[in-house]
Amino acid sequence: MINMFSCPIQIRMSDLDPYNHVNNGAQCNYFDMGRSRFFEYAFQAEIDWLTFKYVLVHVGLDFKMPIRFHDDLVCESAILEVGNSSFKMVQRLVDQTTGMVKTECQAVVVYFDREANKSERIPDMERAKLLEYKI
Repeated sequence: MINMFSCPIQIRMSDLDPYNHVNNGAQCNYFDMGRSRFFEYAFQAEIDWLTFKYVLVHVGLDFKMPIRFHDDLVCESAILEVGNSSFKMVQRLVDQTTGMVKTECQAVVVYFDREANKSERIPDMERAKLLEYKI
């Protein structure tokens, strides 16, 4: 995909299930890592989780093919659309050696005021950075 941010994923032995596949729950962690790295890259800042204002509110996964321990895995991330206070994101776990998409993720992330306990408008400067990764 065009304008996809990509980061490597390290598969650990503890990620495997009895079938020797990466467990579905571990794959959720891979997508979390991909989103975190995406935010740091797009916003050019290390995330301070105590003050970070983006919150994951929806996630949907499509498991296309099993992921195995020796797969050369990356998590690709991009933006589908940006609204006033939220955006839709697409992510993929891809084996770099084969180019095969193993799992796809669709997520909705909201800009959230923790003290007021409500969503807020995404600041224009951050909106512009997110739009750089819109596909």
